[in-house]
Amino acid sequence: MAKRNETTLLILALLITATLLGAGFWWFRGLFSSSLVQPPSTVSNRITLGSQLLIIANASQAKQTGIEAFSKNDFETAVTQLKAALKDNRNDPEALIYLNNAQLRLDRKSPRKIAVSVPIGSNLNVSQEILRGVAQAQDELNRRGGTPLEVAIANDDNNPDIAKQVAAEFVKDASVLAVVGHNSSDASIAAAPIYQQGQLLMITPTSSADAISGIGSYVFRVVPSSRLTADVLSKYVLKTARKTAIAICLDSKSPDSQSFANNMISALTADGGRFVNIGCDLAAPDFKAETIVSKAVSSGAEALLLAPQVDRLDAAINVARTNQGRLLLVGNQTMYTINTLKLGQADVNGLVLPVSWHPDAVANNPFTASATQYWGGRVNWRTAMAYDAVLTIVAGLKQGSSRDGLQKALSSPGFSAMGATGKIQFLPSGDRSSAPIMVRVQPGSQIEGYEFAPIAP
Repeated sequence: MAKRNETTLLILALLITATLLGAGFWWFRGLFSSSLVQPPSTVSNRITLGSQLLIIANASQAKQTGIEAFSKNDFETAVTQLKAALKDNRNDPEALIYLNNAQLRLDRKSPRKIAVSVPIGSNLNVSQEILRGVAQAQDELNRRGGTPLEVAIANDDNNPDIAKQVAAEFVKDASVLAVVGHNSSDASIAAAPIYQQGQLLMITPTSSADAISGIGSYVFRVVPSSRLTADVLSKYVLKTARKTAIAICLDSKSPDSQSFANNMISALTADGGRFVNIGCDLAAPDFKAETIVSKAVSSGAEALLLAPQVDRLDAAINVARTNQGRLLLVGNQTMYTINTLKLGQADVNGLVLPVSWHPDAVANNPFTASATQYWGGRVNWRTAMAYDAVLTIVAGLKQGSSRDGLQKALSSPGFSAMGATGKIQFLPSGDRSSAPIMVRVQPGSQIEGYEFAPIAP
């Protein structure tokens, strides 16, 4: 009997031990897992003045230390570390914006606050291009003295739903006087009604879709509208290049692309040209670049317009690769990027684009030299447009320092500001009152032996 009791006790002891070990394992596993798994993403995690690292790529230890210090309100350390980070990589606009924000906190100054929303999670290069313009404008302004500028950065991933959430957060924050954004037209179109209802000024540096025009009195853009850009390109194709029939490759998932294609068809018709419909959709699941040019040529086209969405630039480059000089290639401003030269090289030689800015287009403009000094090389149109968006806001705030006062200033017929792209004025629709310029890809010294060069009027 005693032996049986001993056996029973031994079994019970083993069961208790197993239970405790199992519980410990699951507790430890949960503890360990929680240290690896990030909390669910909320919109507040996407907006920061400097306490969060949004651009993870190539983040130095100094930058991370500076951001951690910022989050603890240790602004002296934040300034020191962010300066060190910029010495290692002066081409980092996020670090420069955070540095300026930290310096304002350290000096206990009372700045005016604006925000910028960019698609860090979907297109890092585009985000950095826009942020460089904002960072440079902020840094120049704060160095000059007067009322300084504080900048919050948001990551909207070019996602319309996230853009709406970001817009709602900015509207709620009464200290935000204006927003530079968004990048893609679908994000801007989604967010614009929220800014309008909340009476917070939004000025997009890059969205050109027609649907943005007239959304509301608080919605502006510094990039020329799609309609104006298409008119200029149509006249170039028909009158300068003397091509009368043009086929179009658009992106059905991009409002920018669709607006540009529709406006190009209207402009061609009005100018006496002919649209050749080859049903080319760069976003189609079964898209085959190798068949496009042959189809266009056999349909009677003399020129081909490539109008991709920024995340599908590769598809347009693949079409250009198959062209082999058979058709005049023209494009929308999305193709005005360093990646076109890197990926296309000789295949995009001769490509013509209507663009809002070129570093050699405005004589004696100090922006080009200043930007080169800041970032260690030439910048592109997105940087220039974002820079101009900030200068426009600053000029407006001099006339009215509230949200309402800023809107009234920019809406005034007499309002103007000077920027990287020259004189900035707006139509009653909120559209920029200026025409684009034409550039052509040609052999040069910039990227892989090619560059964008202005075409003389």
